[in-house]
Amino acid sequence: MDKHNLLLSDGRNIEVISAGVPSENAVFFHHGTPGACSTWDNWLPVVADLGGFAISYSRAGYGNSARNKGRSVIDNSQDTQAILQHFNVKNSVSIGWSGGGPHCLADTTLSQSIAAISIAGVGAYGMNDLDFLAGMGEENHIEFGAALAGEHAIEKWMQENVEGTANVTGNQLIEALGGLIGDADKRSLTPEVAEAVAFSFRHAVQVNYYGWMDDDLAFVQPWGFDLASISKPVELWQGDEDFMVPHAHGKWLASKIPTAKLIFEPGEGHISLGINKSQTIVENALRYFD
Repeated sequence: MDKHNLLLSDGRNIEVISAGVPSENAVFFHHGTPGACSTWDNWLPVVADLGGFAISYSRAGYGNSARNKGRSVIDNSQDTQAILQHFNVKNSVSIGWSGGGPHCLADTTLSQSIAAISIAGVGAYGMNDLDFLAGMGEENHIEFGAALAGEHAIEKWMQENVEGTANVTGNQLIEALGGLIGDADKRSLTPEVAEAVAFSFRHAVQVNYYGWMDDDLAFVQPWGFDLASISKPVELWQGDEDFMVPHAHGKWLASKIPTAKLIFEPGEGHISLGINKSQTIVENALRYFD
């Protein structure tokens, strides 16, 4: 894998990882909340081994990527486009996990996009037909409650909670996630997997918490694009033992996106879904280039 630091036209730096032989076709990965480009360290080689070109990056404010204060979900797609242009990518399939879900859907507005795959992606807040917090662990209720109270409240929450994330180890992860994970996720968190997830959390906030905070603020505001206008193929992967993004979010997204295919996996959680289905998801992504 190759690491890059890209300078955007507005002067911000974005950290990027790529794998495989550069190509006009690329699978583009959006990490969750919190997260960083390292979230996908085990996925990028899979794409490369299957002959594809893969790109992951740290969203603005995460890891070594400079902050873009006030960004919306749709704003982030401009960073995606800049990265794709840097690599001369003409056709892209975006994959997003959890908080990366809305961002991969936003990429469908780009000319390079040919499809999007959302893994346990969060739905939109403030919709009459989606109870956003229902079924989530108590920790999410508190965090999103702070985001809804505004920037000062969520920043205070970050200041009180970021230290645990910045120092979490793999053997502490299950306890640290508390009510946000159930038995399926706990089973998937083998020592190796747990350390990889913990590393991505530490990477996310190694400089500051602004990426995490800005994600939370973006999720409780309008995303900036119309789901009903999506015309590219969309896969929505969802399990029913998910306490971070309950399966009602996947069903809601499926009802709003005309091109959506809901792939429901009973018995899978928020983390286990991606761990257990990664090979199939990557193979599906690469088929869109055929």
